[in-house]
Amino acid sequence: MALELFAHPFSSYCQKVLIALYENDTPFEYRLLAPEQPQNMQRLAELWPLRRFPLLLDDGLPVLESSVIIEHLQLRHPGPVRLIPADPILALEVRLMDRVFDNYISTPQQKCVFDALRQEHNRDAYGVNEARQMLDTAYAWLERRLQGRTWAAGDSFSLADCAAAPFLFYADWTQPINEALPTLRAYRQRLLQRPSFARAVDEARPYRAFFPLGAPDRD
Repeated sequence: MALELFAHPFSSYCQKVLIALYENDTPFEYRLLAPEQPQNMQRLAELWPLRRFPLLLDDGLPVLESSVIIEHLQLRHPGPVRLIPADPILALEVRLMDRVFDNYISTPQQKCVFDALRQEHNRDAYGVNEARQMLDTAYAWLERRLQGRTWAAGDSFSLADCAAAPFLFYADWTQPINEALPTLRAYRQRLLQRPSFARAVDEARPYRAFFPLGAPDRD
């Protein structure tokens, strides 16, 4: 049975998994989560009551959470691009960087976006300011950590870069990366030039009007 991915192209966490699939040209059925295909959201709710996505269905087995999905793909559907190193020490660095991008780039970025979607009287200015400060702190840390590296964890494209690509993409729209951080800015640009992520970005272009903070005329 083919792999089925329940996802939306504008979602950063969905893009994270799409990058992994595109890196290895892994065949799958795209179950678009959109109003015009309500059966896909209904099926997602049956498989995972929290209705969080992406969700991968592998021969009837639901696989949850983007990082776990990518690890599952490497174990069950490996391809020429190995996204988690065989060396356990190198793999730790990949998983660390994956967590950094998830927790300290994506989480505060989404805080800003979700707050913008609220009615004005329900907004949390204090929390958004904290989120923006966290992004700036994480940017500065990444500027140092990425020195001398082509990709997030070293010379090889990995799970960490699957996370970094969409999270830094949207984070820079939300809290622009300062020009005083050339290493991080150059890394983001390399990610945009990676064919797997460039494909995900192009697939998401029709939905840019939905970005509540306003999508910039770039990227």
